[in-house]
Amino acid sequence: MRRGRGRNRHGRGLRSSVTGPELPPLRTRLDFFELAVLEAADYVRALWPAELAGVGIRIASTPPGPPSIGGVDRWHVDLPARHIVLYRVPIERLAHLHKDDEWHRRSFIEACVFRAVAEFLGRDPWEIAPERYRHF
Repeated sequence: MRRGRGRNRHGRGLRSSVTGPELPPLRTRLDFFELAVLEAADYVRALWPAELAGVGIRIASTPPGPPSIGGVDRWHVDLPARHIVLYRVPIERLAHLHKDDEWHRRSFIEACVFRAVAEFLGRDPWEIAPERYRHF
């Protein structure tokens, strides 16, 4: 017997999404994180086009291996390979925000992107995005 997503279960008809046809699909934490990273990365690429040309900004769930002496890494910068990896779980779980709402979560994610890019460029995060960088 082959089972699929839209099977007719107990004569109730075909399944639909949880939110139904009238509402937009639910947005997950992963979707929110990816969108925040993408928007922050696009913003800094527009500010520093020559310096960030060919630099890949990626997302991974957790850092490989055990935590370092300084704690759990939130990002990794690889200068020779020209890429930055942001670790979603440490950024989300170790944020310790004073107010846990969408704006503060997005601002913290942006700050991590700016700090990772600053480390890649060898600059201060305030120089990377002076209008948007917020220190957490």
